[in-house]
Formats: sequence, structure tokens, C-alpha cells
Amino acid sequence: MGKFSYKDWFWSYWMDIFMVSRTQNNSVLSGLVKLARPKQWVKNGFVFAPLVFAAEFGNFASILDVLVVALLFCVGSSATYIVNDYNDIEADRKHPTKSSSRPLASGQVSKTQAIALLGVLYGILALGLFAHTNAVLVIIAYIGLNLAYTFFLKHHAVIDIFTIAIGFVLRVYAGAVVLSVPVSSWMLITTICLALYLAVVKRRQELVQSGKQGRKVLQKYSLALLNRYADTAAISTLLFYSLFVMTARPELIITIPFVLYGLFRYWFIVESFDEGESPTDALFSDWQLMGSVLIWLGICVWTLWPQGI
Repeated sequence: MGKFSYKDWFWSYWMDIFMVSRTQNNSVLSGLVKLARPKQWVKNGFVFAPLVFAAEFGNFASILDVLVVALLFCVGSSATYIVNDYNDIEADRKHPTKSSSRPLASGQVSKTQAIALLGVLYGILALGLFAHTNAVLVIIAYIGLNLAYTFFLKHHAVIDIFTIAIGFVLRVYAGAVVLSVPVSSWMLITTICLALYLAVVKRRQELVQSGKQGRKVLQKYSLALLNRYADTAAISTLLFYSLFVMTARPELIITIPFVLYGLFRYWFIVESFDEGESPTDALFSDWQLMGSVLIWLGICVWTLWPQGI
């Protein structure tokens, strides 16, 4: 045996502690990022809708203002996810997938760490009040709505899906507020119909995959009822978008087939691949759906660009 060295033991001991601490810190950091759900930030793209349809994207100041508000909306939405996960921690621990995928339920992040992150996010929004007061007030209204959803509204059938849909309308409204442009009534009704479609499909997939035990409100729904809701919302989305385009932006009539294709493709993904519980995952997992969205956006920008200069 070699001669025992206190020096070697000392350095080995502290290196082991350092590596364990570093691994734990990386795990916590990863958990905090996951807790904020950055993948869901794509929903805040609705903030940019007024920028596109008001043809303000030729103005750099307008783009910067909307970008800042979109980022602040990401902060606000992450704060609501943290509160929701904190409130649902015990239920998530009993869920077959959420028990390991949710940082709080799995123990990757402690309650104290989650509260600390929540405080930081609220602090950022407080600072945002000085830059874009009216838009941040809309975000605060969104947070208040989601607090009501987390603690009360999500347990009431129909109200739950309408609450989710109103959250998307507030995103569009925040984008209009920061640009000081009026929001078309057609745009608002189209947004709420599309959001209802996504929310209903989400509930449908939760019912299919987890049964009525997956969420309390699912006990009040049936698959047939949710299918009818989804059909109604999809048809309304196409109808109101078409009316919006034909009355306010006739030059965008060419985009209607891409909206129709997107609705068809999304339902195909839901039926064929059991997606839809997370609209974001469905969007990023299917190149055809993503392509239809990008083509629609490209046509809108290309067609309206001369008006934005």
C-alpha cells in the first residue's frame, strides 16, 4: 500500500464536495428554468398580432416596444406557472408523468427556491411599470385572472376554458395598448375562438389520456361534448378570421387557406398522435403545422410591409 497522504485526502475531500455542490446547483438551476416553462413563451407571440395587422413593423421603435412587452408577458406567464405548480404540488406528485416532470413535485426545486424565483419575476414586472405602465397593467390583469383560475375557476366547467381563452385576448390587447392602436373587434373574436379551440382540445386530450381522475373539472365533461365544443370553436375561428380579413384586410384573403390547413393539421395531430394536451409541443413536433404558421406569417408581413414603411 502507498503511504497515506493527508494533503491528498484533503484535496480529494474538498473536490468531492465541490463537484457534488456544483452538480446540485446545476440541477436546481435546470429545475428553476423548467419551472418557468420557457417552451410556453411561444404563446406570447399573440402580443405581436397588432404589430402585424396594424402594419407597424416598419417602425423600429414600435418593434422594440412590442418586444419588451412580449418579454414582460413571458415573465408574467412564468409567474403564473410557478403559482399553479406550487398550488398543485400534492396532486402532481400523484400524477403518473407530472410527478417526475414538474420540478416542485419531483423535488428538484424546493418551495423556498420557487418562492424566491416568483419574487424576482414580480420584481421585474414592477420595474416594467415605469417603462410601459398601461401594457404592464394588462399583464397584471392577466396574472390576477390566472390566480383566480388556479384557486377557483379551473374547477368549473366551461368557465375554465373561457378563462384560458381570455388570457390570449389579453396578450393581443397588451400589444395594441403599447402601440396605442385600436384593436379590431374581428381580431378579438377570432383570437378568443382560436384560444377556445386550443383550450378545448387540451381538455379533450387530458380526458383521453388521464381519464376523469386527471383533473377535477374533467368529471363534468364527456368526450362527445368536448368534440362538439372543438368543432364549434374551429368553425368560428375560420368564419371570424375570414370576415376580419375580407372587411379589414382584403389583401390577406390568400392567407385563409393556410388558416384552414392549420386547423385541419392540428386536429390530425390530435387524432393520430395523441398530441394536443400541450399546444406548444404539438406545434414544435410537427413540421407541417409549423410550416403553415410560418407561411401564414410570411404572407402577412410580405403583403402588409409597404404599408408599414
